[in-house]
Amino acid sequence: MTNRRNFIKSVTASAFTAASFHNIFSATSSKSYFTLEKVKGRWLFKDPKGNPFFSVALNHFDSATLRYPENEHIWKEKYGNDQIRWIKEGVVPHLKDWGFNSVGWVQEVTVKHQAHSANWTYEEYQALNMPYFHMLPFIETHSWNPWHKNADLRSSAFEDWCDYVARSNCTRFRDDPNLVGYWYSDCPTWTWHRPHNKWRGPMFDPDKLKSEAGRKELYDLARHYYQVTHDAIKRHDPNHLIMGDRYEANMPLPMEVVNASEGLVDVISFQDFKDPATHLAEWHMKTGRPVLWADGAQGVEKHDDSGRYPTGKYKENSGTWYSEMLEGLKKNKGAVGAHLCGAYLRNRQRARGLLGEQEEPDTENNDLIREANQGMAKWVKTFA
Repeated sequence: MTNRRNFIKSVTASAFTAASFHNIFSATSSKSYFTLEKVKGRWLFKDPKGNPFFSVALNHFDSATLRYPENEHIWKEKYGNDQIRWIKEGVVPHLKDWGFNSVGWVQEVTVKHQAHSANWTYEEYQALNMPYFHMLPFIETHSWNPWHKNADLRSSAFEDWCDYVARSNCTRFRDDPNLVGYWYSDCPTWTWHRPHNKWRGPMFDPDKLKSEAGRKELYDLARHYYQVTHDAIKRHDPNHLIMGDRYEANMPLPMEVVNASEGLVDVISFQDFKDPATHLAEWHMKTGRPVLWADGAQGVEKHDDSGRYPTGKYKENSGTWYSEMLEGLKKNKGAVGAHLCGAYLRNRQRARGLLGEQEEPDTENNDLIREANQGMAKWVKTFA
């Protein structure tokens, strides 16, 4: 174990660049992949064919929503109890009809403030056959997670874990041109916590930020974290972008954390349910780096008398608000994507979705979302 760890450290020194990793795999990596470039003065993705690409994605897909007693017949009769068939015959046609060009984060809320559904496998993404992003579970200190303790980021065990996560995931995804990049934690609690995970506290004591020494300590810790995760990925996949953490835009985020990711994370990503157009513009101005709205939505509340929703309410996605946010992101020369919280199907926990339990569409808002997405597709062509 010691020899392997020393080898890992020796090949992941800062001088060992991404270009060096590319040489290792050059015999097997002849494909093109998503990249980032400045096009006509703004950041955009470039797809594997070299076309400008602004990611317009939907988040949260869970077929278990079709396995309530009231709608299980749809799952059995329409999709034959087959996850791959559901993705090909259900998910993909709807996404394309609504104008989405990619899939963001697939995991869905199963129990509020508790857990999300499983991540998709390589085979499920192959059935999708569209651009997508994949999350790697390096740390589990998501703001909504009440179970996992804070990882010891400087420990050898954390290095070993990161190598395992990358080896088990990235080696399989390495040659897939549809993969845009890898995310890490969803809203990591660097210097704050939620009531349901107060027991573990933040990853770093915010009181230390009152001193220069404390701020340096946070930068050094975050830099180590981003170095270890970056190098773990690049050992097994030299081809794809690194999206890093998906920060919560409406909670404290020290510049030390964001600055520590520079050169090790390609895009600064944010969850934002309030005003992503404004907040992402501020972060691009602060850093000059590409930014992506990774999750968020605004809901139109509806009452429900079925007794299926714990609060007696559910929410429709506001197509009007979504359209306004996309227009705002067009003006941000750092914005490279917008990912709607969704979800694809409305379950009884998130209680939000473009389709209801019987696959009935939210026609009014979905029409507005489609129109906005189609407008983005036309707009990005002006950068070709």
